[in-house]
Amino acid sequence: MAKMTMVQALNLALRQEMEKDDRVVVLGEDVGKDGGVFRVTDGLLDTFGAQRTLDTPLAESGIVGMSIGMALYGLRPVCEIQFSGFTYENFHQIESHAARLRWRSQGGLSVPMVLRTPYGGGVRALEHHSESREAYYAHTPGLKMVIPSGPRNARALLISAIRDPDPVIFYEAKALYRAFREEVPDEEETMPIGKSQVVREGKDITLISYGAMMRPTLEAASILKEKDGLGAEVIDLLTISPLDDEPVAASVRKTGRAVVIHEAPRSFGPGAEVVARIMEKSFYYLEAPIARVTGYDVIIPLFSRENVYLPSANRIIRAARKTMDE
Repeated sequence: MAKMTMVQALNLALRQEMEKDDRVVVLGEDVGKDGGVFRVTDGLLDTFGAQRTLDTPLAESGIVGMSIGMALYGLRPVCEIQFSGFTYENFHQIESHAARLRWRSQGGLSVPMVLRTPYGGGVRALEHHSESREAYYAHTPGLKMVIPSGPRNARALLISAIRDPDPVIFYEAKALYRAFREEVPDEEETMPIGKSQVVREGKDITLISYGAMMRPTLEAASILKEKDGLGAEVIDLLTISPLDDEPVAASVRKTGRAVVIHEAPRSFGPGAEVVARIMEKSFYYLEAPIARVTGYDVIIPLFSRENVYLPSANRIIRAARKTMDE
């Protein structure tokens, strides 16, 4: 079992699925000759050729539109949009067609495609390169919204996304691409889309997060245990839509307190939906108001200020302590 970065794990998932199923096609800007802007598709052109690893023009709407057509005619396209801030150009194709064709055809058609795109801050990027706009897609009926938090679950979830019969938006936190290594099995491994995971058990407070924010959340949980003696249960959502709220509800019934963490802006963010689900299913077990630690309701700042914008372990710890005191 090799230790891999997220980039390597994603590359392994693509390579294994392309070897297993000749319907799987990778397309996007610079995915072939250059191996992708972050090298996730490195080497695929040499192995599978230009008919299955397609370098496209700089035209996001065309990339996604072509992927929809490929999927309707029996292929399994995995398209890459270089940064999530560029996906606005293809939103019409996603919302008006990919997400609706199963409904429009009364189940006669499906769109088994994956849209992969790096999202989020923390890498000193420019404007339109650091957004966290997963709420757009989670809010859109007909789409699945997956956000892995590490190399192993990224590899397993990408394989599941490729095999899914419906369109999947697959957000990859660029801050995690080479942040750490994790053991990834050589043999095939999948994870079900739409399932959350309890990644750390505790009895005093529940911390709920996903994607890049799992690292500061786990760090905060460790510090709370060491300095405050608090057992924080940590839940990784993994999939924002469909949202698996049962582990969240069960945890809050046990702890009576919760903090939700994400880097997307606060208002109308995924955390608000999580809070609503907790109120619906676990209200009578709550001992204190639910806290949110999020990005702010502004465009994410450029690199000199982005660390002030992004949730940190210290912000999470302060929120948890306040919740425990109420």
